[in-house]
Amino acid sequence: MPLSRRQLALGGAALIVLMLAAWTLWPSTPAKVVVPAAAAARGTAAAAAAHAAPGEVAPVRLDALHVAREGPGDGARNPFRFQPKVVPPPPRPVLTAPMPSGPVVPPPPPGPPPLPPIPLKFTGLVERANGVKWAVLVDGKGGLMYGKDGDIIDGRYVIVKIGTESVEMTYADGRGRQVIRLTGQ
Repeated sequence: MPLSRRQLALGGAALIVLMLAAWTLWPSTPAKVVVPAAAAARGTAAAAAAHAAPGEVAPVRLDALHVAREGPGDGARNPFRFQPKVVPPPPRPVLTAPMPSGPVVPPPPPGPPPLPPIPLKFTGLVERANGVKWAVLVDGKGGLMYGKDGDIIDGRYVIVKIGTESVEMTYADGRGRQVIRLTGQ
């Protein structure tokens, strides 16, 4: 009875899964233990054991038992006795500059509010044969306006200077100079 392609594929997949499981679960070789130089310099039994090869037993050093050790620190902390918390020192007084003895001048009143931006869009530039540039402006409501340097637009704005990519405008009274970039819409 011949095996079908499906049975061969399933058998191959099962074989791959078994090989992968065996490879991950197989014990690896033991890693070498690296001991820091400080622990090795202390000469402790643990450092000696770390220096021994994996199959060897480190020699026992009985003379290390008679070496004088550091005593406990002379700290005053006793966890079984209540002591009040240490009170922080009072804050240093803040030194202030002496007040001037002259008359007090009130701050100047705030200036007028800033002017709203000019609500026009610079959509095009027309240059006549005589070299005079005309700016084409739109007010956003469908109104089309145009003018040259010095012309008053919409009765409120003056064209100061027309460039190739921008137009410089002010309000009719000369306040609020603004540069409007060419948008092409």
